[in-house]
Amino acid sequence: MDKQEEFALRTVEERDVRFIRLWFTDVLGTLKSVAIAPTELEVAFEEGLGFDGSAIEGMTRVSEDDMIVKPDPSTFQILPWRGGPQGTARIFCDVLTPDGEPSSGDPRHVLKRALAKAKEKGFIFYTHPEIEFYLFENQEDWSQTPTPIDEGGYFDHVPRSPGMDFRRACVNMLEQMGISVEYSHHEAGPGQNEIDLRYADALTTSDNIMTFRTVVKEISLERGIYASFMPKPFTDQPGSGMHTHLSLFEGDTNAFYEVGQEFNMSQTARQFAAGILAHAAEICAVTDQYVNSYKRLWGGAEAPSYVCWGHNNRSALLRIPQYKPGKGNSARMEFRGLDPGANPYLAYSVLLAAGLDGIEQKMTLCEPTSDDVWELTDAERQAMGIEPLPDSLDAALKVMEKSDFVAQVLGEQTFEYFLRNKHREWAGYSRQVTPYELAYYLPRL
Repeated sequence: MDKQEEFALRTVEERDVRFIRLWFTDVLGTLKSVAIAPTELEVAFEEGLGFDGSAIEGMTRVSEDDMIVKPDPSTFQILPWRGGPQGTARIFCDVLTPDGEPSSGDPRHVLKRALAKAKEKGFIFYTHPEIEFYLFENQEDWSQTPTPIDEGGYFDHVPRSPGMDFRRACVNMLEQMGISVEYSHHEAGPGQNEIDLRYADALTTSDNIMTFRTVVKEISLERGIYASFMPKPFTDQPGSGMHTHLSLFEGDTNAFYEVGQEFNMSQTARQFAAGILAHAAEICAVTDQYVNSYKRLWGGAEAPSYVCWGHNNRSALLRIPQYKPGKGNSARMEFRGLDPGANPYLAYSVLLAAGLDGIEQKMTLCEPTSDDVWELTDAERQAMGIEPLPDSLDAALKVMEKSDFVAQVLGEQTFEYFLRNKHREWAGYSRQVTPYELAYYLPRL
C-alpha cells in the first residue's frame, strides 16, 4: 500500500467519513458516481469495483459489459458540502477491463495516453481554464427564456448581489478541496460569472473542472438559483466560454519562452501553435460538442469563429497574452475555442496532440493578425489565408469523421461512439420546429 492510499484510509477513519464517492466520466464528460462504505475502500484500492460498463455512454460494448473502476488515491478529498455527522469524500477513478487493462472508452485514460506521449518527448502539459457560466432564477419551464439573477456587466461590482456571494462561496469551497482559484468576477452578460482556476498539469486540471462543475451546481441548489454551463443561453448576450491557457514545460523550464524572439515565442511554441491551427477544424466537435456550442462560436462578442492567431487579439482563436517582464515561465498561449460544456479530458487530449503534431512535423506558423477578424470582409480574410471554423455541429462532425488524426488520439472506440452520439444529437435538433420558425414563417406563409 502506498502513502497516498494510507493517507486516504487514515483520513476516512479520523474524520469519521461514512461514504466514499467514486467518480468517473462518460465519453461526453457527464460525471458518474457510486458510493461505497469506508470498510470497502482498501479493497477498492487493491481490486477496484465492478460495474456494468454497457450502461455508461460510450464506455464499452454490450458484449463486453463487465468493467472495473479503480480509485486514484491522489485525488482523495473530503466534500465540504457533505459535512456534519456523516461526512462524504470523493475519489476520481480509472476505468479498467476485467483483466486490469485501461478501458479504451475511459476519457481519463485518453488524456493519460496523450500526456504519456508528451512525457516521452520531455514535456509536461499545463493548462489554466477560465470558466464562464450563467446564474438564473429558478423556473419550472426551461423552454421559456430564463431570468438572470442580476443585470450586471463586465467586472461590475454589484453590492449585495447574489452573484458576489455565490462566487465567494464557490471559491471558499474549492479552496477547501485543495483547488486553487486565481480570479473570480462578473462577466459581460447579465447574471454571467467567471472563475479562473490556477494552472496545473492537464490531468489535474480536468479533475478540477469536473469538481468545479459539481461545486457550482451544489451551491446553486443550496441557494435556490440555477447555474448553467450552456454555451449560448441568450441570442443577444455573450456566450460562455472556457478559454484555456496552454504551456509546455521541460522540467522547470517553460518550453514556450525564448528571449529576443517575436512575442518571446520559442520555436517550440510556434510549432505547437501551428499544430493547433492546422487541426482546429477537425478537433472542433470535441472542443465544442453541442449544437448550442456553435451559437456561441458564431454569435459575435469576441467569440473565435476563424482559424488565426494574434498577440493580445481577443477575436483570434489562439491568443498570445502580453509577456510579463522577468517572468519567462508565465509564457503561454490561450485557446479561445473551448466552451464549458466540453469533456475536459478529451478536449485537452486533442489540443495537446495537435500541438505535439506541429512540433513533430516542424510546422510553420502563419503570420499573426492584429485586426478584429469579425470586422474583415470575406475577401480580406481569404486574402490573409484565414479559414472559418465549422459553423454547426453537423459541419464539425463531417470534418472530424474524416480525420485519422482525431481517431488516433481518441482511440477507435471513443471516436466511433462520440461521432454516433453527436450525429444522433444533430438529427434530433434538425427535426425540431423552433419558436423562431413559428414566429418567422407563420405570418408569411
